[in-house]
Amino acid sequence: MSRTLASNRLGVPAVVFFVLSAATPLTVVAGVVTTGFAVTGIIGLPIAFVAIAALLALFSVGYVAMSRHITNAGAFYTYVTHGLGRPAGVAAAYMALLAYNLLQVGLYGIIGVAAAPQLDQWFGITVDWWVVALIAWAIVGILGVLRIDVNGTVLAVLLLAEMAIIIIYALASLLNPANDEVSFEALQVGNLFESGAGAILVLAVLGFVGFEASVVYSEESRDPKRTIALATYISIAVVAAVYVLASWAMTVAAGPDDIVGFAQEFQNGVIFVQADEFLGGTWVDIGETLFVTSVFAAMISFHNTVARYVFALGRERVLPSALGRTSASSGAPVAASIVQSVIGLVVILIYAFFDLDPLVQLFFNLGTTGGFGVLTLVTLTSVAVIAFFARHPSGENAWRRVIAPVLAMILLVVVVVLAIANYDILIGVAPDAPERWILPGLFLVAALIGLLWARFLKSTRPEVYDAIGRGANAATGISVLDLSTEEEEPGQPSLR
Repeated sequence: MSRTLASNRLGVPAVVFFVLSAATPLTVVAGVVTTGFAVTGIIGLPIAFVAIAALLALFSVGYVAMSRHITNAGAFYTYVTHGLGRPAGVAAAYMALLAYNLLQVGLYGIIGVAAAPQLDQWFGITVDWWVVALIAWAIVGILGVLRIDVNGTVLAVLLLAEMAIIIIYALASLLNPANDEVSFEALQVGNLFESGAGAILVLAVLGFVGFEASVVYSEESRDPKRTIALATYISIAVVAAVYVLASWAMTVAAGPDDIVGFAQEFQNGVIFVQADEFLGGTWVDIGETLFVTSVFAAMISFHNTVARYVFALGRERVLPSALGRTSASSGAPVAASIVQSVIGLVVILIYAFFDLDPLVQLFFNLGTTGGFGVLTLVTLTSVAVIAFFARHPSGENAWRRVIAPVLAMILLVVVVVLAIANYDILIGVAPDAPERWILPGLFLVAALIGLLWARFLKSTRPEVYDAIGRGANAATGISVLDLSTEEEEPGQPSLR
């Protein structure tokens, strides 16, 4: 067993596949886009995707610059630690574990609901959603302990097919415009300033969840400084292009005046209804199958992300040290991967035993909340980037150190505020429903637990506390950067 991940396994394409798979393009196009039209009544989602892509690209300027100086599978956890101190870093780690676990386990609900009708139609097999979920859980669990490049190959095949069907559907819609006229109304910037536009901005953010995961694979990448930067920017650009094309095409085919009513009537089936009209039933069958594989690909990606966060925390003994070891043969974080699998199994069994709704209560509510958690972490990380470069200019210019990170931080705070204000809309509950505060409030609880745990480690296990943020060097006592912050006591040794 080792305390380091397998290095030099992933190039730019492989990292991009992991990131794009986490974004679940087909799931977003079929679900988030139509939900956005139906719930908000605003047709400006395509331009909202453009705005959010620009914001995340702005955030990535500092994020990627920091990745050139810190290589660690802990990503948000490590960056916040180096920027804002150990207690804030552990708080971010607990928030990240909660967010990515919610995203991961939520997918077990949608894959069961989506695949069960296909099995009935093709093979005459009638099964409950949780049976399908358990099969998917087993496959993901097995892949999670194999070499990371094996996972990358599986994702490449699934993702390319998924992206191809989205483009085919979009082109068919554009070639069959309502009233024989291609409308660009959904792309007008003025749509961002209508009442309720905050909700579509938040929904657009949910479509990009996963872009930040490129840094999680930095230790396993070839030439991390180059790979992570390229993978991050490529992922944002590709996701934005696909979402804008697909969502705009929907408005063209239905007509800008009718797309809201169309989405309210057919909900997640809009893209398939249009495909059936313009391409025929065979293409619908292909798309519905790829919808299932899209969810499966996301499950693989999020499973690997969670496992690497757990591994990073175990390696530094913030979590049990047994979780910070990798397989000598595969280089995979086996113990951390198994823990994530156990969590998934427990959730599936609980939802099955209590007969809870897998679509709304498992997928939609938990997935949306996980996305909100990632948005909050991105915002916190933007603050950490500013603080980090204030102490360690590291040869970066003012645009990467100060200007872009500060602008990104301000805009991200605005989006977080909008998310909280519109949370009832996001999860489809009444404004006074307790869930609209309980679900986002979970991250405050996680952060508080992380802060208390960091303080506990400082007072009772100072050697563990000192190793926080050192990554692969935690076991040796060597750190790539000085982690001294104001929260350390005068005279405390520097962590270099």
